[in-house]
Amino acid sequence: MTRRPETLLVMARDTMELQFGPAELARLRATARLGEPLCTDELASDPVRARLAEVEVLITSWGCPPLDDAVLRAAPHLRAVLHAAGSVRDHVGAAVFDRGLLVTTAADANAEPVAQYTLGAILWAFKKVPFLAADARLSREDWGYREQRGELSGRDRTVVLVGFSRVGRRVAALLRLLDLARVLVVDPVADPGEIRAAGAEPASLAEALPQADVLSLHAPSLPETRHMIGAAELAALPPGAVLINTARGALVDTAALELACAADGLHAVLDVTEPEPLPAGSPLYDLPNVVLTPHIAGSLGSETRRMSAEALGELERYAAGLPPRAPVTRHSLAVQA
Repeated sequence: MTRRPETLLVMARDTMELQFGPAELARLRATARLGEPLCTDELASDPVRARLAEVEVLITSWGCPPLDDAVLRAAPHLRAVLHAAGSVRDHVGAAVFDRGLLVTTAADANAEPVAQYTLGAILWAFKKVPFLAADARLSREDWGYREQRGELSGRDRTVVLVGFSRVGRRVAALLRLLDLARVLVVDPVADPGEIRAAGAEPASLAEALPQADVLSLHAPSLPETRHMIGAAELAALPPGAVLINTARGALVDTAALELACAADGLHAVLDVTEPEPLPAGSPLYDLPNVVLTPHIAGSLGSETRRMSAEALGELERYAAGLPPRAPVTRHSLAVQA
């Protein structure tokens, strides 16, 4: 029998307005019991603490404060934290798992636009489209610059994906559909059989880098992955290679990247950087072989409603006593974004 659990939205106000329109709120009201406030971006005030004392489910998103011991003590009936965005790392920690709470994520929905952005970047990288566009502004009617960016072919190329993550798997699948490139996957914790079943080949980073026409990063930001792409790794790439980063800026040593790109042998498409945004004096802003976008690969605008739908689906499953579709565990959080 389906219950209607007491539920509170915890996220920034503008996030709530973006992700929960009339259709989403109607679906929420049909599934859960709601009170006042319906949504909060803080968990310390008396009115919110009164709500926490009653709630069984939190639906969280961007702007949710950390769910620390004090918050959890104020929420004795809390049983589930359903995240309507990607990573839960900023607000879910050991205290949540120690309490045995159910945690879910909408990261699968968020992976879709990231994979689409990445595919577009890879296809343009094959022909160096954004870099030649920058050259055109300088060279104008002299097309001699076309020969200065290396191979401009979309066939028989090698794409290296670092991380067989939600996004990495989707990118591999999209490339397989197009049958354009050989795909190597670097991921020490992924099952080699699953990589091969996706039409890719498992490889070590040292094996893959010298073969990479395109190096696309899809690993989580963990202590062991910080600056995994540094000076030595960038030097191992062949001339004219393109680095694409839609994952986390901390995966790349920014100082080493600045030097490698300034030498003009490496191209880069960076949707994420360290720091973010880059300081105004960064040479990466002025290099024609570098494309910078302001962290737009993930869900924005109407795309965010897919994540709301995932969280509401998890709420409906929870209310009906069904298992979650996308649970987050202590172990999975240790190896994922």
